[in-house]
Amino acid sequence: MNTRESAIDLLAKCHWVWRETLAIHRRAPETRVASSLSAIELFVALYYGGILRFYPQNPLADDRDRCVISKGHGSICMYPILADLGFFPLEALQHVCESGSFLGGIPDPVIPGYETVNGSLGHGLGVATGMALGLKRKNSDSNVFVMVGDGELHEGANWEALMFASHHRLDNLHLIVDDNHISMLGYTDDIVSHQQLNQRLSAFGWDCLDVDGHDVYAVQALLAQQKKYAGWQTQGVDCKNVKRT
Repeated sequence: MNTRESAIDLLAKCHWVWRETLAIHRRAPETRVASSLSAIELFVALYYGGILRFYPQNPLADDRDRCVISKGHGSICMYPILADLGFFPLEALQHVCESGSFLGGIPDPVIPGYETVNGSLGHGLGVATGMALGLKRKNSDSNVFVMVGDGELHEGANWEALMFASHHRLDNLHLIVDDNHISMLGYTDDIVSHQQLNQRLSAFGWDCLDVDGHDVYAVQALLAQQKKYAGWQTQGVDCKNVKRT
């Protein structure tokens, strides 16, 4: 299944996911809502914008694309998306953090649609790199997307994975950094600055693109452009206004 919606529908989906995420947080205030809100447009573009190949009735299909959500604590917004797409019933959203529910305050990989959940230790990119290498060796056309938070980049394991992926030319691996300038410990610039992040990633051999993470149209176009540069077929997405940096 490759779900694609028009730009207008994408914006409507973003508004719906925002409302549902805030509703979940009202019912279950122990959920970590702030870091979820910064990534909504990114996830909507991935899952509704024709970027990911996925199968709600068979989440572990061999030819699926992999989406590793390394900023796991900040992905409560994925609950409405996965339910809406049919990975599990919408009714489950009413019971987040309740006894017996598989939807907890911190996501768990038992949730259909989650590949793995990592977090502040910075292992998500390493896991995704291993997946990408394995898919390469199987001659699979599946791709791996990994979502990390900028605070997570303070962990050295990420930079080891960046070097490894570049060395092995893993063009089926796509890193998305939710660069919201803040982590649980405070502003990233006050801890270890991420100024000129593009240049830092480029120095490790990565091709970098910038986008306003709350502009779902621009995010969809950029991700489609990234697919095109990786050798995928892109259908009906106009990328001419996205600048390559």
